[in-house]
Amino acid sequence: MEKLERDLTWFDGWVLIAFVVVFGLHGAVVNGGYVDYNTGGGVVPGKLNVHLVPHSHDDVGWLKTVDQYYVGSNNSIQGACVENVLDSVVESLRRDSNRKFVFVEMAFFQRWWVEQSEEIQEQVRKLVDAGQLEFVNGGWCMHDEATCHYIDMIDQTTLGHRAIKEQFNKTPRAGWQIDPFGHSAVQAYLLGTELGFDSVHFARIDYQDRAKRKDDKALEVIWRGSKTFGSSSQIFANAFPVHYSPPNGFHFEVFDDFVPVQDNPLLDDYNVEQRVNDFINAAMTQVKFELLSFALIMCFSWLQRSQANVTRTNHIMWTMGDDFQYQYAESWFKQMDKLIHYVNKDGRVNALYSTPSIYTDVKNAANESWPLKTDDYFPYADTENAYWTGFFTSRPALKRYVRQLSGYYLAARQLEFLVGKKSTRPNTYRLGDALGIAQHHDGVTGTAKQHTTNDYEKRLAIGALEAEATVSSALSCLVSNKSRDQCAKPALNFSQCQLLNISYCPPTEEAIANGKRLVMVLYNALGWNRTDVIRIPVNDPNLVVADSYGKHIETQYVTMDNTTSSLRNFYLKAYGFPSIQVPRYWLHFQVSVPSLGWSTYFIASATGIGKRRNGLSVMDSPQNDTIEIGSGNLKMSFSSMTGQLKRMSNSKTGVDVPIQQSYFWYGSSSERMQSSGAYILRPDGSPPHIVARSVPLQVHRGPLFDEVRQQFNSWIYQVTRVYKDQEHAELEYTIGPIPLEDGVGKEVITRMTANMATEKVFYTDSNGRDFLKRIRDYRADWSLSVNEPVAGNYYPLNLGIFTMDKRSELSVLVDRATGGASIEDGQLELMLHRRTLHDDSRGVNEALDESVCIGDECEGLTIRGSYYLSINQVGAGAVWRRTTGQEIYTPLLAAFTQEKEETWKASHVATGTAMDPGYSLPLNVALITLQELDDGSVLLRLAHLYEAGEDAAYSTLAKVELKKMFSGKAVRIFLSVSVPCVLFSFMFVAEWCFNFQIKELKEMSLSSNQEKSEMKKMTWKVEGDNGEQPSPVRGGPVDSSTLVVELGPMEIRTFLLQF
Repeated sequence: MEKLERDLTWFDGWVLIAFVVVFGLHGAVVNGGYVDYNTGGGVVPGKLNVHLVPHSHDDVGWLKTVDQYYVGSNNSIQGACVENVLDSVVESLRRDSNRKFVFVEMAFFQRWWVEQSEEIQEQVRKLVDAGQLEFVNGGWCMHDEATCHYIDMIDQTTLGHRAIKEQFNKTPRAGWQIDPFGHSAVQAYLLGTELGFDSVHFARIDYQDRAKRKDDKALEVIWRGSKTFGSSSQIFANAFPVHYSPPNGFHFEVFDDFVPVQDNPLLDDYNVEQRVNDFINAAMTQVKFELLSFALIMCFSWLQRSQANVTRTNHIMWTMGDDFQYQYAESWFKQMDKLIHYVNKDGRVNALYSTPSIYTDVKNAANESWPLKTDDYFPYADTENAYWTGFFTSRPALKRYVRQLSGYYLAARQLEFLVGKKSTRPNTYRLGDALGIAQHHDGVTGTAKQHTTNDYEKRLAIGALEAEATVSSALSCLVSNKSRDQCAKPALNFSQCQLLNISYCPPTEEAIANGKRLVMVLYNALGWNRTDVIRIPVNDPNLVVADSYGKHIETQYVTMDNTTSSLRNFYLKAYGFPSIQVPRYWLHFQVSVPSLGWSTYFIASATGIGKRRNGLSVMDSPQNDTIEIGSGNLKMSFSSMTGQLKRMSNSKTGVDVPIQQSYFWYGSSSERMQSSGAYILRPDGSPPHIVARSVPLQVHRGPLFDEVRQQFNSWIYQVTRVYKDQEHAELEYTIGPIPLEDGVGKEVITRMTANMATEKVFYTDSNGRDFLKRIRDYRADWSLSVNEPVAGNYYPLNLGIFTMDKRSELSVLVDRATGGASIEDGQLELMLHRRTLHDDSRGVNEALDESVCIGDECEGLTIRGSYYLSINQVGAGAVWRRTTGQEIYTPLLAAFTQEKEETWKASHVATGTAMDPGYSLPLNVALITLQELDDGSVLLRLAHLYEAGEDAAYSTLAKVELKKMFSGKAVRIFLSVSVPCVLFSFMFVAEWCFNFQIKELKEMSLSSNQEKSEMKKMTWKVEGDNGEQPSPVRGGPVDSSTLVVELGPMEIRTFLLQF
């Protein structure tokens, strides 16, 4: 009986095959020969349309370096070669004009493009023109959205968009942020709508959020990320139902174990009907949810609605690709050709090659009403104990280096413009390239392997060296009595000090030669005049400082602390710098620098003076229970018994807040199922461990500032400074090496606890731009199950965090990307450093355990940084946050040389500005880009710093007068000799002037790849929207005769200028 059943089954099978051979599936005749697959069909009304979007997600560094990924080396770590992907994809697209492919990372594409022959380049242009190859996102990388500053996001996107425009005359229409670990409000409205994007597509949203959105058919939404702009900057946002890979069974990389569509009946395993059914079932009745986390695949077998049932309209998208796919592109395209051909012949659903732009067009044409999304998609968790909030802080030294060089890059490009960009001089391109790569979502995030992180840092250092040469050359030109054309070979050799934070600055440490002065030129990249206190390491206790007019200014010496000395000695030796004596002092003095200009200070040894001209800071011996520091409006009180902060008060504003500040660490979870690591923050469940309840302190007082030095333990040291003329405290910390001898990883935080009733509410910035309201243990879009009460309440910071009650505001600003939270009312905490013992199973396969070695002796990484603390009346803190935040991002740029005083006075300009001498930008406007491009045009960006309603005085329309900003011959310059100031155009060096007369001005999109007037926006119907939103305040057109630029709150305007 069993044999008979087998025989009948065998017979039935051959009957079926014979039927298909003779008649074909649904009437087609197939004979085992050539098949001309019909892949050219478009959208079919009335059917479910499955949009196949071929793509390869190509990380610009992760497990391998960016160059290793490009050329395909180091494949023992990961088999990946982007060069092969592009070679193969181009060839496959040429074989069938209906095939399509989307590409993102222009850092890779540009490497490939310059290596191609003119013939291949022309073929690629035809593919782009035909819509077969489409650039999505189009930035230098797929940037992160949590740890990137908005200026960096704009810069790296501009780098890619201008390359696309130059080579293909195309403007990307779709955002493709498929892999970043959560998504920011700034990404939606600024790096979306303002770029001219119609849509943004991504995979990673919180697992609870995704489940709720599937039930509500709300994966696709209209996202209004800006409270200020509302519906005027909305974008269609598509969150994928699962991940950015295809449905299970439709992954076709050449060496994968997949079931191909076998449509030759003369060969074994003919399966057309089965694969067609598989395809339709995947579209209609998908029953397996795949949670992919790179190398780890965890499959959960619970019933899930079909993709067709979790999205609106009769269109769904299949993302046909994954990490570093299409290395042999025909492996994918042959299978998709067959599926489109046979699925469409079947007729139950319609399959087509598509792109995000095509998909968005049909969604828009459906006239559907869409759910509304505001705020952002942070924090992101992929399971109940796995919040991706650790990377907000991971690798804090890299994060600081990126932020430091970002501000430097802004200033260097300004200087490059002011003296004229020339091909014979060093330039800023390599720094821009390195910064663009570093914004990648496994770069600045700190989630790459250690050797890849080292490569990011090496690229940044190489770029910084060339940018330093650019700055030195430009400053030499600016201060010399030479025209721009005469300044081909700068006469001065300026030195700069990138390691000033650990007191390493050779030009200030060296003895000043007889008859010479240490000349210090300071450049101010801000659009307003700036006064600040700077410090330099010195050995000579008898120095005097004179300003540009020769007037001696007040100084303050502070002895070098042991922590800085030890840090300096170790790291200079570790990185191969010459070993020189640690300087004995920090010399501080106050400087003033004009907007978009420079000032010069002269430092000389006070020969013959038997004591220090201004004296060493007085070291206080506490006599009372309370130690108060601050000789200006701001006071800070410390306990002489515990050494801890007790209170902050401001006599000017009347705000007085009891506040404590100390350091704690969370133990890192080491559970096998989910450890804390580079991506994941997961404390071990125990309360945070206080580092010290009693802290030894030293108090130093002086005419410019007071400071308190606190040694919390052997590996945490802090200096708190209160400056006489500033309304905030600077807290400089040194943390590390974090000890692991107890077998416990540590997440180190600083916590400020104030006597404030904050009712669970606090505010964090979005990429340094808008501030978003956060409520502890709450999500606006779903009912949150609180599984990780610490990690689930952490948010990314790039600018800062603040909280308030009915009487006062407590604000903290940061000097790099980091994580912040308010775990209890009245508290703010920052996570400053992390060191773990285990990998968190998200693909990097390394513990977050950074170390530095001298020979065979290694120790954990020590970091140094600062955060800034302020108290204000309710509603009054915005001015401090916005102004000080801009100054932190854009510090004064200092360069040093030695020269005889009389020589300098006779031949150099001591101070100057590119602006009209009586003009500066409004305090609510920042100059965020001033850059001469390769074609001679000048890229200008101006940003309003305030949100609507943020401040009564500054959340208003601002005006910038370009004629005064680029005042040409009407620039006021002061010579170092004692002469009255005169108009620069009438000086004896009148031939060397800023001849900045604007001949043409075009307003452009944010990335400057299209004129603003050409940008079009889609109209969308939004559920519950009655259209009664107030119109945002925006600046009007720029009159070509007056050249006055208006900016409304949060507005950024971009221009191309011709001079």
